[in-house]
Amino acid sequence: MPAPKEIKRISEVVWEIPETYKKGMLVPARIYATKQLLDSMDEGVFEQVTNVACLPGIQKYALCMPDGHWGYGFPIGGVAAFDFENGVISPGGIGFDINCGMRLVKTNLTIEEVKPKLKQLVDLLFQTVPTGVGATGFVKLSNSQFDEVMVKGARWCVEHGYGWKEDLERIEEHGAIKGADPSKVSKKARERGIDQLGTLGSGNHYLEIQVVDRIFDHNIANAFGIEQEGQIVVMIHCGSRGFGHQIATDYLKVFLDAMKKYGIPLLDKELACAPIDSPEGRDYYSAMLCAANMAFANRQVILHRVREAFEKIFKKSAQDLEMHLVYDVAHNIAKAEEYEVDGKIKKLLVHRKGSTRSFGPGHPELAEIYRDTGQPVIIGGSMETGSYLLVGTKRAMEETFGSTCHGSGRTMSRHKAKKEINYNQLVKQMEERGIYVRSASKSGLVEEAGVAYKNISDVVEAVDRAGISRKVAALRPIGNIKG
Repeated sequence: MPAPKEIKRISEVVWEIPETYKKGMLVPARIYATKQLLDSMDEGVFEQVTNVACLPGIQKYALCMPDGHWGYGFPIGGVAAFDFENGVISPGGIGFDINCGMRLVKTNLTIEEVKPKLKQLVDLLFQTVPTGVGATGFVKLSNSQFDEVMVKGARWCVEHGYGWKEDLERIEEHGAIKGADPSKVSKKARERGIDQLGTLGSGNHYLEIQVVDRIFDHNIANAFGIEQEGQIVVMIHCGSRGFGHQIATDYLKVFLDAMKKYGIPLLDKELACAPIDSPEGRDYYSAMLCAANMAFANRQVILHRVREAFEKIFKKSAQDLEMHLVYDVAHNIAKAEEYEVDGKIKKLLVHRKGSTRSFGPGHPELAEIYRDTGQPVIIGGSMETGSYLLVGTKRAMEETFGSTCHGSGRTMSRHKAKKEINYNQLVKQMEERGIYVRSASKSGLVEEAGVAYKNISDVVEAVDRAGISRKVAALRPIGNIKG
């Protein structure tokens, strides 16, 4: 779908749609993409990103990353920052799977050591980490314990033996965002979330054994624990499961009424919103953070189970295998952060919908281990195409509210993928390429075939050229577990 004729090229990989494009736009819309990626974007991206530019209190630009595609409310790949005093908060700018995110774990194993035991390892992980729709975890929580998880996030897990203390400094916000209030979560959301800790879920979520395929920056890679090509790492991609979905559903209904109450024009009901500093806005923010913290805890328990599986297969402790967490990042979230706008430092609520935080060197929110390098940025590809480890930059802080892409971005609908892709053929092709896969459902696997996505390398090249994150290492899948 061609981009709107009004779009202007700002630089090699930055495009701008002016405020005059659509009535009600308060700021321009900016899209980060090569010409090839821009031309491949669906019409919904341009419609949605310019709708976002109309929301009250938006600052500087409505942004879309190179993996952008049509989403609910915001495009997936969308970023927008709102002033706390007169801006809004919107579930459509965060996503239903609140704090869907990525976690990367290093090991000291090499592909030569893992290959002979790969099937055994993947089969054990498939048994150990529940996958698929409605999967329940092995951690049984009381209601009061679930309240603690909503507030403490990954810290609750570490306190209860599901992880190492060092893990916490290697998680965005140290694994728990302040401000969560369990009293703002509905009974139905609680019921959907209480037994899902330590579960992968379905859709595009996965647990993947990967090999370091190429290192682009050896100094940064070493600082992140990536020491050589051929090294084995583990990537986890999941979020808050049905818990976050229900919270988003609950508050979308509340916000449709709130928009009438506060006189906010309704461009698209999927962009239902409320003033940040309103009872409705504050309640959703507090509930959303409960889901975000649950997601950090979910990935923490999965990491604990992964370490146990490696110990069992390789007959060594996780410490001896040096299974250190590299980092854990959210890519469906809204967070209070400070940025310079018109020469003044302002507190903003940054919505990232299918976009990853990309803080550069020296940022005070980074743990000391990454203060000099900048934040590790984990970009997950499809189960066939590989993934990337990047690093955050100062330019991202200046241009994109500390944000970059999150993955490869769909180009084929799930429905079309199910119609066009043969399950047995896909499994065979993956095995021929050295990827052993286990899936909870045949349809779940074909929906996530590599051909359904943009080329991850093209997406990463675009953000690298833009300078909003830089390439550190390319990672290739060898074993995959799908929901």
